[in-house]
Amino acid sequence: MTLTLRNNQFAIAPGGSTYRVLSTQRWNHGKVVSAMDCIAEEVPVALEYNRVSYAVMLATPDQLEDFAIGFSITEGIVQRLEDIHDIDIIEADRGITVRLTISSSCFRALKLKRRTLAGRTGCGLCGTENLEQLYRQLPAVESSACYPVEMLQRGFEHLNKQQQLKNLTGATHAAAWMDQTGQVTHMREDVGRHNALDKLLGCLSRERLDFSQGALLITSRASYEMVLKSALLGVGILAAISAPTGMAVRLAESSGLTLAGFVRENRLLVYSHGARLIQSIHPLESI
Repeated sequence: MTLTLRNNQFAIAPGGSTYRVLSTQRWNHGKVVSAMDCIAEEVPVALEYNRVSYAVMLATPDQLEDFAIGFSITEGIVQRLEDIHDIDIIEADRGITVRLTISSSCFRALKLKRRTLAGRTGCGLCGTENLEQLYRQLPAVESSACYPVEMLQRGFEHLNKQQQLKNLTGATHAAAWMDQTGQVTHMREDVGRHNALDKLLGCLSRERLDFSQGALLITSRASYEMVLKSALLGVGILAAISAPTGMAVRLAESSGLTLAGFVRENRLLVYSHGARLIQSIHPLESI
């Protein structure tokens, strides 16, 4: 199956994500052979609110309604799903435009921000105008979620199996939702870690899930904005396969979010509010 963006064609992975198949030269132990390779796609995705341009992000061109909703909520453009009245997706030669119609009160507040940004794969704060925008006041996280640490580890094992685009290309991050029973119920992939999380949070918002009753799993480092997006929606636990940053730890501590990093087989590190994690049946080995 293919997705056509005017003059470009992308294949669609079984999970719905887009990639391109290219002819390459494979060098291996001094030998050169022709080989086909799968490349994860990223295209410019422009976000417009009430026909006013706000942001251009580089993203994997799938599940863009989820992305637009998650981005709008975690960026504080809208306060709730009901503030978004309509979403249109328009494909063009050079990219995709997502046009959102939002409430008049949210649009008035948006115009006061005077913020434009060009989002790159590895950047989550491009375009922030001042420190006040960066250090947003967050409500305290109130979550009763509680997990044995081995359940988080099993969650990452299941997540890895579900990452069809990453397994095809090796180029994407994923964000996943684990419910109270330990099941990975939702997963989103993207070339950008922030985009993957926004897609997931948008999907969960559409389904009206209770963010306080579960955990987020991410296949990247836990940077400041990943913690910010999670805490803003009241998520109790954020677990990352890699390291956190110092700002992320401080924000997790001050907001009441449980932050775990380096979640691997038989080991993890807990950086804040560890009471939501309980000892496994089989104690962890020393890290």
